[in-house]
Amino acid sequence: MEGPVFPVYPNRALGFFALGASLHDILTRLKAQPHLYPSIHLTYSSQQPIHAPVLLSLPLNGIRLRFDGPEQRLRLIEVLDFTRCRLTYKENEIVKGVAHAHQAVTLQSSHTTGPTFRNVYNRLFGPTFPGEYVPPGSGDGQATYVLSYPGLAFSFPFLSSAWAPKTDFVSLLSSSAASPASSMAIFSGSSWADARQRLFSAPSSNPRSPVLTGRVKDVGSDEVDLVRVHGEGLIELLRRSGKSVWITLSETTPQDLVAELGPPDAIYRKNDRRLSIHRAHPIRSSQGQEGRDPMAGKGDIIDEIEHSSAHTTTDESDDESQSPVHDTRNNHTAECFYNYFRHGFDVFISAPTDPSPPLPDGGQGGSVPLRNRTNQASSSSALAATKMLLHGNVPGSYPFNRHRRSRWTLEQVLSSQTGRPLNSETAFPEISSRLKEILRDTYRDEDEERQLQKGMVLNRDWGDSPGSSCELLGGWEENLGMKDREMTKSSGGTNQVLGNTEIFGFPGMVFEVLGNHMVSCVTLF
Repeated sequence: MEGPVFPVYPNRALGFFALGASLHDILTRLKAQPHLYPSIHLTYSSQQPIHAPVLLSLPLNGIRLRFDGPEQRLRLIEVLDFTRCRLTYKENEIVKGVAHAHQAVTLQSSHTTGPTFRNVYNRLFGPTFPGEYVPPGSGDGQATYVLSYPGLAFSFPFLSSAWAPKTDFVSLLSSSAASPASSMAIFSGSSWADARQRLFSAPSSNPRSPVLTGRVKDVGSDEVDLVRVHGEGLIELLRRSGKSVWITLSETTPQDLVAELGPPDAIYRKNDRRLSIHRAHPIRSSQGQEGRDPMAGKGDIIDEIEHSSAHTTTDESDDESQSPVHDTRNNHTAECFYNYFRHGFDVFISAPTDPSPPLPDGGQGGSVPLRNRTNQASSSSALAATKMLLHGNVPGSYPFNRHRRSRWTLEQVLSSQTGRPLNSETAFPEISSRLKEILRDTYRDEDEERQLQKGMVLNRDWGDSPGSSCELLGGWEENLGMKDREMTKSSGGTNQVLGNTEIFGFPGMVFEVLGNHMVSCVTLF
């Protein structure tokens, strides 16, 4: 079978691998075409999976993609083996003789190499400014010359003995001392020397996704860049372009969501009430005082975290082509999730509830004025958005690649060190410590404080994960001392050893936390 053809677009893309695209978008498209991309390797830091860059390699296609950690957006595209992919530029082949990429993979005797300097400089891309000399490593007689164009660079190996500071690079790379290009890179910038300084931090002007379902671009498909949590059920969604969207839990209706965000990617009907035993009820402390139950209300929320991240679009769910209209005569049976995979969050639709209490002023957050709410949860029969689940898409977590990564800030909870709102990249120990400090004066006694700070274990080892076509090589939670982890696409079952997560609740928020202290999901209610 003939392999895919990859048009080269300097400063923009290689085929559908577009700079700025999300890890979720790229990985989803690759997994949908196993006959073209039979092997997918994902490498990341197990200690800092959302801070360090993430590498996605396609060894049988000769391509490697580098994503930044916090936003998980594509920053660098590399072609490492020209024998395994067919490249074109303005309908001209960059390397002749790679007509069938998959055939080249199986032919061990193939000696097809990268493009020559003459082909790049004279025929394809034309003259450019002098590039960079990279000296050889110890004991290596081969140096490298990086030839840069705007948004594109080629690496040419050559004999280090042929180098001199005043060497004319055109003569050098045209001589017999130089070899054809060993690799090619596509990036955003005027040259590789300029781009690499801000490779993983420069703002991206491209969208995260071209909208996977082929939906016509409209106001609902505008990307959500950041979620600001203001407390008391007030949530602000900052778009990539256009004005912000405001969601008020227990007031915003399903119709409001569709009008602002477009129809959901899927609708999941919730029918499992296994954890309803943990509904709110009073308890008594060791001194006999009646107080708050440390698990009050957590049961349903944990159940929702579990189901929103574990189901597939074929398990009791409807795709977006169906009209999201609900029968409000029975609110219990009408409860469902609106899954916005492309935005990185789910919204739980149910009968309205009372808003969560505000945090004490100890957070010192500068919030917007909260509107006067006249919630009549007990008497209202209309459905509303009552909870919102923001997914971190942390590599190695159980629901990895179910959603695009959602970034958020807690506008009412400021860091004691930086004075800025805590956010989705903050390790949970810092979040927990700051919230406990803010809430310390609200507890009846030390016993209640201790009880309310306990976490609940959520088992993630039973059954396949949503991304079970990818498996971890080695344990995740058991060997955190290793530098990184690799995940590879598998045609068989899954051997994932992801371990349990823990659930911690605070007023209006529940955090699902991994063993490396990264927040996998935060539920707002």
